[in-house]
Amino acid sequence: MSITIAMYSHDSVGLGHARRNRAIAHALAADLPRLTGETVGGLLIAGHPDAARDSLPAGWDWLVLPGFTHTTAGYAARRMSLPAEQMSALRGATVAAAVDAVSPDLFIADRHPFGVGGELTEALDLLRGRPDCRTVLGLRDVLDAPEAAGREWDAVGGAERVAEAYDQMWIYGDAAVYDPRRTGEIPAALAAKGRTTGYLAHGRPDDDGAPAARPYVLTMVGGGSDGAHIALASALSEPPAGHRHLIVTGPQMPTEDVARIREAVDRRQESSPGRGGEPRVQVLRSAGNVPALVRDATAVVSMAGYNSVAEVMATTTPALLVPRHTRRAEQPRRTAALAAIGALDSLPAVELSPQALTRWLAGAVNRRTPRDQVDLDGLTRVGGFAAELIGAARTTPTEVPAHA
Repeated sequence: MSITIAMYSHDSVGLGHARRNRAIAHALAADLPRLTGETVGGLLIAGHPDAARDSLPAGWDWLVLPGFTHTTAGYAARRMSLPAEQMSALRGATVAAAVDAVSPDLFIADRHPFGVGGELTEALDLLRGRPDCRTVLGLRDVLDAPEAAGREWDAVGGAERVAEAYDQMWIYGDAAVYDPRRTGEIPAALAAKGRTTGYLAHGRPDDDGAPAARPYVLTMVGGGSDGAHIALASALSEPPAGHRHLIVTGPQMPTEDVARIREAVDRRQESSPGRGGEPRVQVLRSAGNVPALVRDATAVVSMAGYNSVAEVMATTTPALLVPRHTRRAEQPRRTAALAAIGALDSLPAVELSPQALTRWLAGAVNRRTPRDQVDLDGLTRVGGFAAELIGAARTTPTEVPAHA
């Protein structure tokens, strides 16, 4: 026999949702065959074409939907000239056709239980009619301020509706550090279905990429769509003595912002060339081997998105997080929780400057930051969680629907 997994992420801003699913796909591909004795393959359904740049295990593939972007007025088509409602209908029909064709044993949706504009509703209705399929809603460690999270649950029909659609909820964090069930971000009707995995940190997939010449410090801003202010401040900061500074802008940073950062680096190089004329600051658009770059850096400056933080937490590299302070309270709340236990340092965006980064980097390169106090082994647990669900589905009598 074989096991088929389908995973969904909406991907309107950044690549965090798709990359979280991709990390889980690699973990399931590694562990489920050992746990079940069966081969495993799957389909990752994503909403941004850049997601498909990342490799998948053998037997897995990407399905990239027409894209949404998030605007001040709500969701809008990224490229197509279609109203949001028609985009949701197009994407929903595509997802439903895909899950009908692959007939998954397990379906995992990241963060948005019914997708954009309810686009997952048809697919979930289809899967609920199949007693041999289980459904999981995956949530990051922090959602938002409790009142904002409550409004989002209400907007999709309430926690009870979500609980009817999903068999389990996996929370990708350490409840001893931050538990969204205790803060009120997850309603009581859903909390009973929740299982914390630990952060998806150790064992993240690491694609090939050129290693950086050591020693170096690193700045990374996730997908890059709203990280130009951090990358520019890093470009204007002074690298610690004897160090190079590697800045990864992310593939989604606007080209005009990348140009400004490169111009700042060029001006600094002209006024203060490195030894032998070598550039002291290097700007990369993207890198497939970010986990390795973080591990080998002497210090890292980063935004506080889930995946960036997970990559940092898997190492002992000192880290300074500059959380996004717009749209959601997610990043400041995550940063505060981890800073409170000494796992990293934080800098509010309003205090960001080249001088502040210069001071922090100069001290950080002389130390390491152990993070043994945090549960970072989520990727080693999801295989066991999945095996339990799939096994339970296969032992459910066919005349009793699994979701009854």
